[in-house]
Amino acid sequence: MEHSYKILTHSVLFHGLDEQSLEVLFKDKLYRIRHYEKGGYIAHSHDECKQLMIVMKGSVRGEMTDFSGKTIVIEEIKAPRPLASGFIFGSNNRFPVDIIANESATILVLPKETLIAMMQQNSLVLKNFLDTVSSRTQFLSNRIRFLSFRTIREKIAQYILTLSGKGKNTVMMTQSQTSLADFFGVTRPSLARAFHEMEQEGIIKTERKKIILRNKEKLNNLLHHKPS
Repeated sequence: MEHSYKILTHSVLFHGLDEQSLEVLFKDKLYRIRHYEKGGYIAHSHDECKQLMIVMKGSVRGEMTDFSGKTIVIEEIKAPRPLASGFIFGSNNRFPVDIIANESATILVLPKETLIAMMQQNSLVLKNFLDTVSSRTQFLSNRIRFLSFRTIREKIAQYILTLSGKGKNTVMMTQSQTSLADFFGVTRPSLARAFHEMEQEGIIKTERKKIILRNKEKLNNLLHHKPS
């Protein structure tokens, strides 16, 4: 475990702790390290969530299947981030989505009792955990709003405007079109067609992964269902 402490200093749960502090924190605590190959299921939707998992190496994704059978990628999670931190406590301790390894992945597993002991031993771990749960709640709230958009064009507009923030007219896509299609819950050809239509209408211009915002007003209008 000693070689893993450096990785954990970059985890949101242990932010502010050095390797020596982590060594003290983990002493005599129960934990496990598990390894998964690409495509391996780390957890299934509705499995009981009795432990905190932290991605130590590689990346995983959370995905769900809607009533039509379409797979929707909710989020991709890279090391060293925790999984489903908001579902360990409470009355319905179940994973909300399937957790699948994108590549060879290593997972640190902390039983609930170990997590509680760590939070009691170090108040910074408690604060970090509460911050993490709050941030996840905010993320899920935004994700639900995103998935509520009815059209692909609306989803593209929200995605681009979120990347651009204020004042930027050029953004770099952080995902491939295939990954983005999975994230949107649509087919790749449908996504490519929507991008092409928006480019033809002078709303955006695409250059590989670079997107130039040619008409921010029209992008905003798409989100408010106003005619362009």
